[in-house]
Amino acid sequence: MHMVNLLNRRLKLRHLVLVVAIAEQGSVLRAAEHLHLGQPAATRALREVEQILAVPLFVRGPRGVTPTMFGEAFVEHARRVLGELHRAEARIKELADGEVGTVTVGTLMAGSNVLLPRAISALKAQRPGVTVVVEEATLDAQVPRLIAGEIDMIVGRLKPIEAEPALRQITLYSEPVRLVARIGHPAHHFTNATLVDLLSFPWVFPLKQTDLRSELELVFRTLGLTLPVNRVECTSILTMRALLCDNDMVAAMPDLVARTDPNLASLPVNLPSVRRSVGVTLLAQRPATPSARLMLEHLQAQVVESD
Repeated sequence: MHMVNLLNRRLKLRHLVLVVAIAEQGSVLRAAEHLHLGQPAATRALREVEQILAVPLFVRGPRGVTPTMFGEAFVEHARRVLGELHRAEARIKELADGEVGTVTVGTLMAGSNVLLPRAISALKAQRPGVTVVVEEATLDAQVPRLIAGEIDMIVGRLKPIEAEPALRQITLYSEPVRLVARIGHPAHHFTNATLVDLLSFPWVFPLKQTDLRSELELVFRTLGLTLPVNRVECTSILTMRALLCDNDMVAAMPDLVARTDPNLASLPVNLPSVRRSVGVTLLAQRPATPSARLMLEHLQAQVVESD
C-alpha cells in the first residue's frame, strides 16, 4: 500500500483551504469563485492534492462534485487544522492585547435563555473590546463545529457524551421543568390540579427530536394519557412566550425561564421526573482562549448570583 507522509510532501495550507471550500460549495467552479481563484488554478491545485495523497478526493458529476470516503476523511481533518490556525491567530492577538478578543458561543435551542445573556452583559461591562458571537443550532450541528475549532464552547442543556471522548462538560446548574401559563390563566385557580385537568387547554409542545419532548411523552404514557390533540409544536422561546401570553395555552419550560418572565407563572402541577442540567461543553484537550475563559468565569458567576 502506498504510504503518504504529509509532512515531507508538497502539501500546503492553500490545498487544505481549497479542499474544504470544494466540499462546502459542491463544485470546483463555485469554490474557485468563493476563494477568488480562476477555475484552472483551482482544478490544478486539487489535482496536486490528489497526487500527493494518491487517492481521489471527489467524484465528478454533471452537477458538481461529491466527496469520496477519502475526501470526507481529509476534509474532516483539514477543517480541524484550519480551525486550530484560526484559534492560534485569535489567541496571539488576545495575548498581545488583553482588552480585545472574540469568543464564539454555540447555544442550543431553548438552551440557556436567561443565564447566557446575563453572562454576556457582565463580560461586556468588564471588557467592552471583547466580541461575543452567539450561534444557535441543535447539538448535533454544534459538536462538529466545536471539534473543528469554529466555536469555543456550547452552552445549554447537557447530554451524555460518552461517545465523544474528545469533549468535556462543566455543569452549571440543575433545575426542574415546570408547566407554565400566562398570569391570569384559569388553571392558576385550580385546587389540587393534576395533569388531566390541563388537557382541556391548548398546549405548546417541543418538537419530536428534542429531549424534553421525549421526557414529556414518557410522563403522559406513565399516567396513561395521550398527548393533547390541541397543540402547537415549536422550539422557539420567543414564539412560545408570545403564544402563552396571548392565549390560554400551557407549556413546559425551564424553571429559571419561567421565574424571570413577569408575564408567566408556574402552574400547581408538578413534573417530578423532568429535570435538566445546564452547562458548558468544551473540547477536552484544547486550552481555552483568554476570552473563552472569561466567558466561562462569567457564566459560573451568574449561576452563583441566581442561587
